[in-house]
Amino acid sequence: MFYKNKKVLVTGGTGLVGKQLVNLLLENGADITIASLDDPKRAPKNVNFYQIDLRYFENCLKVCKNQDIVFHLAGIKGSPAMAKEKPASFFVPTITFSINMMEAARKMEVSRFLFTSSVGVYSPAEIFFENDVWKTFPSPNDKFAGWAKRICELQAEAYKIEYGWDKISIVRPANIYGPYDNFDPRNAMVIPSLINRALKENPLIVWGDGSPIRDFIHSRDVARGMMIAVEKSINEPINLGSGEGFTIKEIAEIIVKNIPNKKIDIDWDITKPKGDKKRIMDVEKAKSYGIESKISIEEGIKETINWYINNKNNIDNRYNVFNEKQ
Repeated sequence: MFYKNKKVLVTGGTGLVGKQLVNLLLENGADITIASLDDPKRAPKNVNFYQIDLRYFENCLKVCKNQDIVFHLAGIKGSPAMAKEKPASFFVPTITFSINMMEAARKMEVSRFLFTSSVGVYSPAEIFFENDVWKTFPSPNDKFAGWAKRICELQAEAYKIEYGWDKISIVRPANIYGPYDNFDPRNAMVIPSLINRALKENPLIVWGDGSPIRDFIHSRDVARGMMIAVEKSINEPINLGSGEGFTIKEIAEIIVKNIPNKKIDIDWDITKPKGDKKRIMDVEKAKSYGIESKISIEEGIKETINWYINNKNNIDNRYNVFNEKQ
């Protein structure tokens, strides 16, 4: 197995995708180090854990030392409304720790590096093709996060040109959901936010009219795609998505249908913004490398609901950049 006995650092290894990635890497025999600001209790016992702030370069050098592979997943995750309200909280840390981590990995002579980009790099379009990014500007709805991710993609390109480091993989995931997500309705993304509120509210009030179409991918499918990208040394950006579109109405209906022992009505608040009309990933390039999503939207949402019900009283030990106390 490619990952057996490899020393692998996962930044953000206690988060939505990081937890799945760490579990898969452990199954493949890797020697794991996690760097995260979350409570250490969120990490498995059989890994090395640093509760550390990667905005500081010396910390990045410390965690990259003696690593064979770095998966850089650490990021700022929050709703579009929160991104609009607190754009600096997205923009500044994303650039700071991403630039620091890639530079530290280069200086520590890490063999392979994965940078987690975002659907936010794309301009509004019905289908997102990897090669279209630099022809346009990011969506106004993703302006700050989108530009931050683009800058770090350019950093990878610069390293390839100047240093010949062609072992940097870039993945652009669609809308990710799954266990271990942020379920705080004040700043969560659409699926976890609706799950949280569906368990408490009736009727469930949803912003917009339900018509926007989005591409959703389960966190475990993202983790699998990342591992393949690094193993195959894919050094061009690739989309990680289902390649399918689901309306917000369909998502809301799947959620209320799978909330146990409760019949829930849905009310649509059309006075609230609904975002871009349609955003779907073209996934043909990923498929050409053998990367495909395997978890259906209903299967994935049902798993996420059950996980949240069983863990909702024990999920406050995650770092939240939007918490004013921090």
